[in-house]
Amino acid sequence: MSIIDTLNKDFESRVRLGIMSILLINDWVDFTEMKSLLNITDGNLASHSSALEKAAYIEIKKEFIGKKPKTSYRVTHLGRASFVSHLNSLEKLFKTK
Repeated sequence: MSIIDTLNKDFESRVRLGIMSILLINDWVDFTEMKSLLNITDGNLASHSSALEKAAYIEIKKEFIGKKPKTSYRVTHLGRASFVSHLNSLEKLFKTK
C-alpha cells in the first residue's frame, strides 16, 4: 500500500480540512464563527458538516438561545483519531523523496 492510499478521502476537501482543523483545537465552535473563520457560505458549511457528521467525525448540536437557533460543532473521538491519522499520512507523504 502506498502512502497516498492511507489518506482519508473524507478530508480531501479544503472546507473539511478547515472544519476538522478548527475543531481539533477548540471544544465547541458555533455556526457563525465557523463560517467566518472559513469564509464560506451557509450552504457550503451545512453540506460539509453534514457529511462529517454522517461519518461520525463531528457532532452537531442544535439548540435555541431564547428564540434564536444556535448550531454548534465539536469533533468526536473517532473524528480526532481519523484526522490525526490523515495528518500523519500527509506528513509522511511530504517527507518522501
